[in-house]
Amino acid sequence: MTAPAEQPAAVTAVIEAFARHLTAERNRSAHTVRAYVGDVTDLFQHAAAAGADGPQDLTLAVLRGWLARRRAAGDARASLARHAAAARTFTAWAHREGLIPTDPGQRLASPKPHRDLPTVLRQDQAATLVTGPAARADAVGLRDRLVLELLYATGIRVSELCGLDLADVDRMRRVVRVVGKGDKERSVPYGLPADQALTAWLRHGRPALATTASGNALVLGARGGRLQATAARRIVDGYARAAGLPHTSPHDLRHSAATHLLEGGADLRSVQELLGHASLSSTQIYTHVSIERLRAAYEQAHPRA
Repeated sequence: MTAPAEQPAAVTAVIEAFARHLTAERNRSAHTVRAYVGDVTDLFQHAAAAGADGPQDLTLAVLRGWLARRRAAGDARASLARHAAAARTFTAWAHREGLIPTDPGQRLASPKPHRDLPTVLRQDQAATLVTGPAARADAVGLRDRLVLELLYATGIRVSELCGLDLADVDRMRRVVRVVGKGDKERSVPYGLPADQALTAWLRHGRPALATTASGNALVLGARGGRLQATAARRIVDGYARAAGLPHTSPHDLRHSAATHLLEGGADLRSVQELLGHASLSSTQIYTHVSIERLRAAYEQAHPRA
């Protein structure tokens, strides 16, 4: 991604080099690269208005002033935290490259994003949802059943589901090989209901939808190409609505799978590995969900609650 044309050519070149660094060396996703480059571009526009000519003029005061302007503009706490992360990543890189004498981002505080507890279905609600397509015996119904079963059985991301190829499924061991964020691979087990859905899909569903455009994709769209994430989201939400459940997304199924694993006795580290979280802190939010559920059950059932 390039910076706006009105910026000095030297600044544009620096931003482009930073984008290449994020992509080639940090292996960040295209979404993250776009977000960070957009943030740094906005930072330079703010800095130019304050009289800065280039990276060498970025100071802690400039960085703080930029975040204050973004806060005044109404940016959410999560957005402000990402802005700060982008600025720190940029200044650290610029300092290593010799573009700035010191790294002002080291002293830039980051507002902690407010984290709402994720939406989690009860176990009976999840069971109702994933069995919803059972009434449809056609290829699309078999595909929808596989989508719901795999998402809930494995807790994988919707992008990971759509990226699965036929060779990524180990039927003997009942595991799927998933390529997650940062191109990190992991193997995730799935249970018997998902295996049954997979068998029905491979025998009767996929052959009916497959075309020359299907390639090695495991899950196909109605026209035979690889299933897209937007279509998978519509599948999940559509069956949730039909079952009278709250609005449910693939990520809500991921949250539900993680919470139910913990409630069933799985340890936090194992759930972290299954979900592909780089940090254990990302997984710990599910313990809060379980505690809230336990408190609700206690208050409803205990005579002295």
